[in-house]
Amino acid sequence: MSEGSKGSSLAFGQVVIGPPGSGKTTYCHGMQEFMGRIGRKVTVVNLDPANEAMPYQCAVDIAELITLPDVMENLKLGPNGGLIYCMEYLEANFDWLQEKLTAFRGHYYLFDCPGQVELYTHHDALKNVFAQLAKWNFRLAAVHLVDSHYCTDPGKFISVLCTSLSTMLHVELPHVNILSKMDLIEQYGKLAFNLDYYTEVLDLSYLVDHLASDPFFRNYRRLNEKLVEVIEDYSLVSFVPLNVQDKESMRQVMQAVDKANGYSFGDQEHRSLEALMSAAVGADFHFTSTLAVQEKYVQSQDKAVEEEVMDL
Repeated sequence: MSEGSKGSSLAFGQVVIGPPGSGKTTYCHGMQEFMGRIGRKVTVVNLDPANEAMPYQCAVDIAELITLPDVMENLKLGPNGGLIYCMEYLEANFDWLQEKLTAFRGHYYLFDCPGQVELYTHHDALKNVFAQLAKWNFRLAAVHLVDSHYCTDPGKFISVLCTSLSTMLHVELPHVNILSKMDLIEQYGKLAFNLDYYTEVLDLSYLVDHLASDPFFRNYRRLNEKLVEVIEDYSLVSFVPLNVQDKESMRQVMQAVDKANGYSFGDQEHRSLEALMSAAVGADFHFTSTLAVQEKYVQSQDKAVEEEVMDL
């Protein structure tokens, strides 16, 4: 994995990013177990210096290099400033990271990243780390997790779309946006539209109209329209729904990521025709995965209505 060595073998993996509480560590744990069961050798790399209780088997831990509590105590920085310092310190110590990763050649890598949004929207430290990994022949896809409960609030969903778009443009990696915790979405209220409206990010003018029904947001309609225009002009953002507890949901997410980083078309393991086709169909694949989650969501809503009727 020496820099610039054309003869070294490729390494594939995911950088798991997203805001705090979106389920990044839980995702890494679930994906490590899922891939392990299908025969992949998976190495999880913790790049979050604030991550203390890790449920997964961690092969490389940034805590061996630097920790957030130490930085906050010694440099008198807050959590956000401390995280930025830690990432800049990691960027200045690429040799440490390279030495650690070299011990796991031939593995599939999951990079568990910090939850500070600024690191993915305008700060360059993590972006430079990802670029350095690419120079070491890593083929990575960014897996951007967003809590699915934001779908129940039109204003928050527009904000999520803007953040996701900004992250995609700044990180400069093949990107898969994930709506996490789909098994909990019904706890936050009823969706204004079908789930595929949110995953495929369909005509957002309907969302602006729905938002305008709120007296507070009615005064900001023109601002929301302009934000929506930016999102639709780029036409980059879409989401794959995820329930970590559902094996089929995990398989669909894995195939989407495999398509993004090129793993599906390599020779690292024997793959069936179905696996190759599912990685190539694009929109149909996403529609199928969304449809399955939508059916479960509708069934849970119908069950809730039935229980309310029975109570009456």
